[in-house]
Amino acid sequence: MKLSRITIAGLDPFMVAAFTIPFAVYMLTLAPSVTFFDSGEFLTAASSLGSAHSPGYPLFLMYAKLFTWLPLGNIAFRINMATAVSSSLACLGSYLLTTRLLKAERLVEDQRFSAYAVKGAGLAAALCFSFSPRLWLQSNHDKPYPLLAFITAVIFYLLLKWRERYQAGDEQPAYIYAATFLAGLATGLHQTVVLLLPAWFLLIVLADWRMLTRVKELVLATAFSLLGFSIQLYLPLRATRNPLLNWGDTKTHTQFMWHFLRKGYQSDPHPRNAALWWAQIKAFNIPHEFTWLGAALVLFALVCLWRRQRDVVIAYLAGVAMFLLVIVGYFNTLPDLIFLTEEFFTPLYLLTAVLIGIGLYHLLAYAVARAHLPAVYGTKLYAVVAAVYLSLPVALCATNYYENDQHNNYIAFDYATNSLRSLPQNAVMFTWGDSGAFPLWYLQGVERMREDLDLPHTPHLVFNWYLDSMPRLFSESKLRQYGQSVDPEQSLRIAIGDVIGKRPVYVDFSTRYSVTFNEYVPVQRGIVYRIRRASEPSGLPDVSVWENYNNRGILDKIAFLDLDTGKAILIYANSCLEAGEFLMGIGRLPEGRQMLEKALRISPEMQGPVQQVLMRYGGAP
Repeated sequence: MKLSRITIAGLDPFMVAAFTIPFAVYMLTLAPSVTFFDSGEFLTAASSLGSAHSPGYPLFLMYAKLFTWLPLGNIAFRINMATAVSSSLACLGSYLLTTRLLKAERLVEDQRFSAYAVKGAGLAAALCFSFSPRLWLQSNHDKPYPLLAFITAVIFYLLLKWRERYQAGDEQPAYIYAATFLAGLATGLHQTVVLLLPAWFLLIVLADWRMLTRVKELVLATAFSLLGFSIQLYLPLRATRNPLLNWGDTKTHTQFMWHFLRKGYQSDPHPRNAALWWAQIKAFNIPHEFTWLGAALVLFALVCLWRRQRDVVIAYLAGVAMFLLVIVGYFNTLPDLIFLTEEFFTPLYLLTAVLIGIGLYHLLAYAVARAHLPAVYGTKLYAVVAAVYLSLPVALCATNYYENDQHNNYIAFDYATNSLRSLPQNAVMFTWGDSGAFPLWYLQGVERMREDLDLPHTPHLVFNWYLDSMPRLFSESKLRQYGQSVDPEQSLRIAIGDVIGKRPVYVDFSTRYSVTFNEYVPVQRGIVYRIRRASEPSGLPDVSVWENYNNRGILDKIAFLDLDTGKAILIYANSCLEAGEFLMGIGRLPEGRQMLEKALRISPEMQGPVQQVLMRYGGAP
């Protein structure tokens, strides 16, 4: 075995570590069940092989479905594990790209030490990427972006292999055909993959611009991309089976295009000032992901690569420019939604991690060239190199571990189960926000909880395809007369009018405070609200429902706290405050004080409102 081949039983231990170390950490911090944002929706769609929100994510759903057959935990845990695997594969992709770009480098005459330096740089790149806050956040619950990052890494790797063969006089167009197939396939994860097309195009034409004149190769490359793009046929084919979650009901060409082109997300144009423009640009934030040291290493790597592989530098910068041009220039996201666009940059962060690994290698090369190394490269020297390479990944892991540890995050699961426990038999509860609705979809559709309930999502009431999916509730609804000519608030009032008096009607907390009810009155029942006509007697709130609630992560805080998890905790606190205020207002002071004290335990920030209620109804305790 050659000394340059650092292998164990035919395996490269550095390559194995580039996958297994991230995977082990991700499993330690993996969410045990459903989380907020799109989680419940993805879980339900993957479990039923249905369709998620636009653009549908067919490849991710089929990939995640494979993990539902594992005999481990619940369905949510298995699909979360699927994302941990894809994130670890993306880290492996960064290792392969780094070592490929450093393949021709030779640090010293000692081949074994030189190979160690290259592979160590690849491992450092993989670990820097794995412990970056963006990928880590995506790795411990269901997300399609890590798998997209892995496929884009494979495409770059194939194009680098093709370039090497082409420059050596050995043309291998199969590498390009495989890359174009994967590019088409990746549209089944997210359409932002097309923003990398200029970077891939430049890698090809900068090797030889005459590639543009090769009609046969261009036709075949296009054919392979269309073959990969055929993954989209999943959407209409599965829609014909009426799966549990059939977003957009893409049986027809019209509905498929509506879904694929994201026409359900229309928004009014809004002005952009300098502050908004800058906030949108900052969504791509290398110092935040890799620290300022990482950003400096990226710049250093770009300078070093410019001398020998400037086409790689140009391709990377073209990718960054294209993402910013479209996401900032075209999307023009509102300030409170910019955090959603941050996920789109995951493939760019993979490439950035590769540059960090290359920067570390050239930093080492600079030090070696000026050092008086011993004749024999001993263990201590290897340890020093390892310490240099691993210092940044270890710092990133230590910095980001606590905030990304979701191993005990049951808040979304408990929030949904507590909501379901609050509802009487055969009730209808209207939801509003995605995080309030999607965990309920998962519990009812996948875990088969409370199948007696109907849980319509208010923003979808304007779509006929959604009304068709709930025939028990909307087969004869007046909503069918209006369609998208009315807004969601009006649709909610029409839907309530259809069902009130026939079945118990409830709304969740978000709906309660998103809609002004005139002819109806919301009556609190824990964290949900019963809707009654204004002419009906109100009755007393049911305080006993709180005794049936799980409070994991609410009273005993958990490490992980994203935006909607924080909102859920505030909903508990505000609901306790509201119940306490009502009880004290009707003279039930001891019970009211208990609820106010609970609101304070949940959220100490409620101190001011709690004191106001206490002063109004009997003074501070």
